[in-house]
Amino acid sequence: MTEFYQLSAYTVIGLLAAFYIGTFLITLLIAKKEESAEGFIVSNHKVGFGISAASMTATWIWAASFYGAATSAYSYGLSGAMHYGFWGALMILFIYPFGMRIRAIAPNARTLAEIIHARHGTSSQMMLAISNLLGSLISLMVNFTAAGALISILSPLSFEFGIIMAGFGTLLYTLWSGFRASILTDMIQVMGMIAIAVVVIPVIYFSAGGQEAMLAGLATVTAEQQNFFSSKAILEQGAPFFVAVLAYAIGNQTIAQRLFAVRQDLIKPTFITATLGYAGVVIGLGMLGMFALFLGMTPVDGDMNTIIPLVASKYLSPVMIGLLFLLVISSLSSTADSDLSALSSITMADIYGKHFAKKGLDLKRMLLVGRVTMIASAVVGMILATQQADILTLLVLVGAMWGAVVFPVIASFYWGKVTNKAFSWAVSITVIGFFYLRSLSGDFGALSLPLEIIASVGAGVVIGLMVFAFFGEKMGCIAGLIVTVICLYYFPGWMSNYATLTASLFSYGSSAIICVALSIGNKNPFDISTLASKVKKLSDATK
Repeated sequence: MTEFYQLSAYTVIGLLAAFYIGTFLITLLIAKKEESAEGFIVSNHKVGFGISAASMTATWIWAASFYGAATSAYSYGLSGAMHYGFWGALMILFIYPFGMRIRAIAPNARTLAEIIHARHGTSSQMMLAISNLLGSLISLMVNFTAAGALISILSPLSFEFGIIMAGFGTLLYTLWSGFRASILTDMIQVMGMIAIAVVVIPVIYFSAGGQEAMLAGLATVTAEQQNFFSSKAILEQGAPFFVAVLAYAIGNQTIAQRLFAVRQDLIKPTFITATLGYAGVVIGLGMLGMFALFLGMTPVDGDMNTIIPLVASKYLSPVMIGLLFLLVISSLSSTADSDLSALSSITMADIYGKHFAKKGLDLKRMLLVGRVTMIASAVVGMILATQQADILTLLVLVGAMWGAVVFPVIASFYWGKVTNKAFSWAVSITVIGFFYLRSLSGDFGALSLPLEIIASVGAGVVIGLMVFAFFGEKMGCIAGLIVTVICLYYFPGWMSNYATLTASLFSYGSSAIICVALSIGNKNPFDISTLASKVKKLSDATK
């Protein structure tokens, strides 16, 4: 590592202290002597356009957005960063039509699991709540891992030191005001991210030799990496990520929390603006991985998480390295604080509120539960981060796991026939099946053909849901059926060669098949219009 420039330990500690203490001081501006539970979870459902759009953008631009996009570009060349940034942005856009439906039927909700409890009951609610708890904990781990990787490459400080600083620093400014602190700091952080990205990317490009160096490097990589429409990149990265982030859009409480917080009439412009902001920043930063590929750089010890720090330390001045350092710390912190807020909201609304407050809510105790959850989650996230798992692999894994809940959740908000039994069995069987498939390490054997058939249905479900979101039920069903038929023709004997994509599509197909099969005969459909009265404001449920 001596060939790469490193910031001094004192400089890095100073930057971290300035960032986290400064962020903490900003949150004091909104501190209240008596914080309300509703404000702590969703800021009373009245957040305006500017803060909402910035918060959505900052939350979606997390550590995986930088490190994952760079890994994708380094691995797959010209199309890698585009596959990561474009599909991630599309999924933000995909949220708003379903988001408007969810807010319309349950305007006072704080979590998706809370609505599912009113719609189905305890077992379905707990399945969704637990999947969100696991997903947010893994997300927290990913962000702390990114902090450790950044600090260990760009300074003499250790990986573990970076994890500890990010963990306690984020907890410092989030603990008192919860979600309100998260969205306020998101706005400032996303402005800084965009400003720094606009400067850093061109500087690296020209410092590395500009167009001449890139063209020379392009000639040295494989034909697939030179091809913008590489089938390898699509099947191994683009399609699995596309499927994964669709699940993030529906199953992730950090996203849902912002959906429930923004003013109802501002949902559409908020998510459209966040779509554009995310695409611009992430596709641009993903190019750093492509620069590394073309310039013949090699990740330290084969760790893909080191790509961005290596490019920065090689081609940026000390001042610019400091700016990039702050950019990445800002991005991972903006999502880590969202994860802490999401985890606290789940324990407050879904666990304490539904299972331990039988005689009515004690809002002070509810706040205590939320803050204790934040502390415990931060500690667990830091411990898990020491495992140094590959960020992109974790991202696809969690997204595919959440794929099991996408169809049952969306169907529950539109189709009255979906039952608690259908929801519970669809999710539980699919999650067990998914992890079993992952344990096979791609060697599906005799299961290949059945999996390819279920994956064909999964592909139809993914496309059908997206078309349904924007063009309605009829067009969604037609699109889903057409895609399923096409895939049933092409997938057998071929798709199982792409284990990650097959397992991901299995999650969608399996959960949809089971959910429909167990719901279609229901002769007593649920009246979805009653959800608004079942999901109450916290002030209406107190002791």
